[in-house]
Amino acid sequence: MNNPFPYSYADKRYHTLNYHLREKYNQKIFKVMINAGFTCPNIDGTVKYGGCTFCSTKGSGDFAGNPEDNLKTQFNQVKEMMHQKWPEAGYIAYFQAFSNTHAPLEVLKRKYEAVLECDPNIVALSIGTRPDCLPDDVVDYLGELNKEVDLWVELGLQSMHDKTGKLINRGHDYQTLVEGVNKLRAKNIDVIIHIINGLPGETHEMMLETAKAVAGLDVQGIKIHLLHVIEGTPMHKMLDKGMLTLMEKDEYIDLVVDQLEILPPEMVIHRLTGDAVREELVGPMWSLKKWEVLNAIDDRLKERNTYQGRLYQKPEEN
Repeated sequence: MNNPFPYSYADKRYHTLNYHLREKYNQKIFKVMINAGFTCPNIDGTVKYGGCTFCSTKGSGDFAGNPEDNLKTQFNQVKEMMHQKWPEAGYIAYFQAFSNTHAPLEVLKRKYEAVLECDPNIVALSIGTRPDCLPDDVVDYLGELNKEVDLWVELGLQSMHDKTGKLINRGHDYQTLVEGVNKLRAKNIDVIIHIINGLPGETHEMMLETAKAVAGLDVQGIKIHLLHVIEGTPMHKMLDKGMLTLMEKDEYIDLVVDQLEILPPEMVIHRLTGDAVREELVGPMWSLKKWEVLNAIDDRLKERNTYQGRLYQKPEEN
């Protein structure tokens, strides 16, 4: 069966990050995850206390560096491991843990620029943050930084449904996300949106609506996550009380394929499932076999003879 999807290597039927990076940089690229010691306005009381109910104590940075190490040490530890196998590789420095624009501008400048000075082979900077952490002075600076190095800003939406947003203690509404995207795109900054499948009370149709909402935004990439219930989180308590049903593997695979069908083919798929620390994961335990999940998604796309963007409907221009 011929692959009808144009943005593809190795018979993939969706726009993989590997394809995007190879096409853009023509070399092997690694992401180096960094913990720069920030916190989150949803934890420190700027917006709320407690954080999102699914979030671990490491602020979704479970695989980022040790914040007790300086930024150069964090970067070099990963670089040295990768350099042994791929000495000519390039790097994306990923500020992952917590909200990486939640600090005064001078602090942000110092930390971002310290990392960029670590290696001339850093091809891009990726900054994970919240849409309510984008004050004008920070966005202006990011716009200038984007002229010097490729810049991605990753925003957590999780769900376009504000009812769900309140349930998970997100601390902002969907419109705030839309406004954040528009501010960044006005500076020509690439935006990546994170969504989570399997949040409490959400139906298959609701999760499709979230993907459809992202498809209608001017964003360049998406990360699709499975809800991982982490030990000790408020979400763990909800599960224990019977207020949450974990997704089954086949259910998740069918949903992701449905979501891929309605996303624009040009949108880069940065992730189709997440990672969790085995010792801290309450469930779903099948998610630990990540490659089995990814292979099953590939197989389901072929079984259904479908691909990313097959059902995409371009939004009407105003």
